[in-house]
Amino acid sequence: MTEEPNAPVSSPPAGAALAVVTATAPPSAVPARWLWLALAALGALCVASLVLAWKADQRGASLEQELVLRQQDSAAKATEARALAKQAQEGVADASAKVALLEARVAEVAVQRGQLEELIQSLSRSRDENVLVDVEASIRVALQQTAITGSAEPLVATLKQADDRLARYNEPRLDGVRRAITRDLGRVKATSVADIGSLGIKLDEAIRMVDELPLLAVAEPRSGNVAARPAAADKAASAAGTASDWRGRLAIWNAFGEKFWDEAKSLVRVTRIEHPEAMLLAPEQAFFVRENLKLRLLNARLALLSRQFDTAQSDLQAAQTALDRYFDRSSKRTLLTSELVRQVVGQARRVVVPRPDDTLAALTAASAGR
Repeated sequence: MTEEPNAPVSSPPAGAALAVVTATAPPSAVPARWLWLALAALGALCVASLVLAWKADQRGASLEQELVLRQQDSAAKATEARALAKQAQEGVADASAKVALLEARVAEVAVQRGQLEELIQSLSRSRDENVLVDVEASIRVALQQTAITGSAEPLVATLKQADDRLARYNEPRLDGVRRAITRDLGRVKATSVADIGSLGIKLDEAIRMVDELPLLAVAEPRSGNVAARPAAADKAASAAGTASDWRGRLAIWNAFGEKFWDEAKSLVRVTRIEHPEAMLLAPEQAFFVRENLKLRLLNARLALLSRQFDTAQSDLQAAQTALDRYFDRSSKRTLLTSELVRQVVGQARRVVVPRPDDTLAALTAASAGR
C-alpha cells in the first residue's frame, strides 16, 4: 500500500529508537575497521619479515665465517699435503739410494760367495796337494828373500822346514821330494856367502882407528924412547942414594950418559919411504888425508850393505893404497887396520846362491802325479 508523503509520522518508543539509530549508521565505519586490521596484520608481517631477514643475515654471517675457517683449514691442509708430498719424494729418493746400495751389496755378496765357493773347493782338495803347494810357495818366497838380502839363510831355513814338514806325513810318494830337498840343501850350505854383518863390524873398527894412525909426514916419538926415559930417571934417583962412594958417582954419570944418548937418538929418525910424496904432505893436509880415508871406508860399507861388491872393492883398494902410502906401516895400529881392510877385500865377493831346481821339479812332478 502506498503511503502518502505528507502523512504524519508516528513517534516510536524509546528502545526502538536506539535500534533504529544503529541500524541506520553510516557505511564508512565498517571499512575503517578492516583497514586497521589489515594494517596490524601488515605490521606483524613486516616485523616477522625483519626478524626473518635478521636471522638470515646472522645465518649468512655464520656461514661466511665457517667458509673462511674451512678455507683456512683447507689451505693449511694443502700446505701440509705439499710438505708430506716433499717428504714422500725424499723418502722415495732415499729408498732408491738404499735399493741401489742393497743391489751393490747383493752383487758384492754374490762375488764373495763365488770366492768362498772357490776357497771351499781349494780346501776340499787333498791334504798332500795342499802341503805340496804350501812348500813350493814358501820356497819361492825364500828365493826372493835370498835375492834381496844376498844371504842363503832364508833358503836354508825354508828347505829345513819343508823337509821336517814332509817327514811328519810319512807318505811314500813324497820321498822323491825329500831326496831333492836334501840335495839342494847340501848345495846351498856348501856355498860360502859373505857375512855382511861381520864385514861391516870390521870396517867400523877400521874407521874408528883411522884417527889414531901415525902419518909418515908427522914425526912422532918412538915408544922405546918414551919407556926408557922413566927407567933412566929411576936409575939416576937410585944412584943418588948411594952417592957416598965412587960407585954411586959412576952410576950417576952412566945414567946421565944414557939419558943424553936417548935424547940424541930421538933427534934423528931413519925410515924407508917408497913414496916420496908422503913426506911432502903438509901438516894441515893430514886432516883431509884421514877424512878421505874414512869416506872411502864408509862408501865401501854402504856398497856392501847394498850388495854392490864391485864398488866396495874399488873403495877398499883405494883405502888400502892410502894406508900404504901415507901412514907408517911399522906401527901396530897401521898393521892392524891394513889387515882388517885386507880381510874385508878377501871376503867381499859376489856369490850366486844356487837355486833349488831339483826340489821345484820334484814338487811339480808330485803335484802332476796326484
